[in-house]
Amino acid sequence: MKNNDVKKRKKWPVVLMVIFFIIGFLAGFTTVNASKNMKVMNRTLDSGMKTMSEYASFTPVDPGEYRQIKMYGVMKFDVSQYDIEDTGNLSVMKVNMGFMQMVSFIITPYKKNMPLLSMDFMYIMGKRKAYVEFYDLVGDTSSPEYKGVIEKLKKFSGSYSDLEELETKPAWYDKLMTVVLHKAGKRQDDDRIEQMFCDAIRCYMETARELEPLSEEEKAAKLEITQKYCDDLVEHGGVSTDVFKKQLGEEKTKDFFDKVLFGPERYR
Repeated sequence: MKNNDVKKRKKWPVVLMVIFFIIGFLAGFTTVNASKNMKVMNRTLDSGMKTMSEYASFTPVDPGEYRQIKMYGVMKFDVSQYDIEDTGNLSVMKVNMGFMQMVSFIITPYKKNMPLLSMDFMYIMGKRKAYVEFYDLVGDTSSPEYKGVIEKLKKFSGSYSDLEELETKPAWYDKLMTVVLHKAGKRQDDDRIEQMFCDAIRCYMETARELEPLSEEEKAAKLEITQKYCDDLVEHGGVSTDVFKKQLGEEKTKDFFDKVLFGPERYR
């Protein structure tokens, strides 16, 4: 009996060493992947911002208390905000969670009759997920001018049919989405995904530049449509919205959406 106890005691250091080795290996593996993914993510974002600068000037806006949003102790969203000349609000969020890196890029137009552009690019170890979505936050989707906008966006989206399609769960705001790209890839697709990010911005800004500015009355109407979308997001929720509501609370989430993420408060 005593010999068995001695053998068990001798085994414990070996077991602990194996456990520590596995934990160390996983931590190192995650850190290396996170570092690689951060470089790709930042490069992609820099390329997108450079593309934006070719079509319009944009001025940084101080996001105030929302410059960095901390969640769950490990999630830190770094938030930037800009005013795009003759277009509207741009918000950019980056987060590094170790196993996943993500950048969100949202253009909310208030001065042109354009759809809202929302993009999320996720880097999960060697896997990639890319979401490019255009939302019909306009008064008349049947006008010839707006139909022309959508046709140009559809032409852009067709250029990336080679990338794997991602399935998404149904949501209440699906009815507002017009042109959508939900794509999956791997590390070898990084250049292609970066190209898609830049092309979405290029197509959007080229199209917006061709449109006449909205009248004051039209701006007011578009602002209210956008405000309703923000309010409905907070009320009915969404994948990302639910995370913010759980951590910040409903009132604070609405404040963040109104002031920074979509920015309707800034354009009143």
